[in-house]
Amino acid sequence: MSAIKNLRGASALLLAALALSAAHALAAGAAALKTMHVTVGSHPLKVELAVSDAERSKGLMFRKSLGKDDGMLFVFDEPAYHSMWMKDTLIPLSVAFLDGDGVILNIVDMEPQTLDPHSAAGPARYAIEANKGWFAERKVKPGDKVTGLPKLPE
Repeated sequence: MSAIKNLRGASALLLAALALSAAHALAAGAAALKTMHVTVGSHPLKVELAVSDAERSKGLMFRKSLGKDDGMLFVFDEPAYHSMWMKDTLIPLSVAFLDGDGVILNIVDMEPQTLDPHSAAGPARYAIEANKGWFAERKVKPGDKVTGLPKLPE
């Protein structure tokens, strides 16, 4: 009988350790990204920075909401016809692709949880995701400039 109690105790300890380990892994994966403010045309936008491959891959996945004037700024290592998709992204977004000078190349609306590729109209060095319609509501269009962008990687 005491062997069964010891086995139950060991099992409970193991389950507690696994739960704690999983919680720690989730917390580490949800580490806050750096934020900064940029100006899109004449409109301020607070953005989280997605600079590493892992940050760019995750993007805004699994988020249930995004602040009215919040977004995510993707900084790419090199100019290319980068694409975005909405896998595991729960909120509708618009994405603006920018060249290395911060000039908007194109803006595309994206629907949640789709795998459709949304591509830059030219070699992009940045992309900004915001709530769907954010750019249109402010009459931001291709050719407009974004200022306050971080320095590009060498």
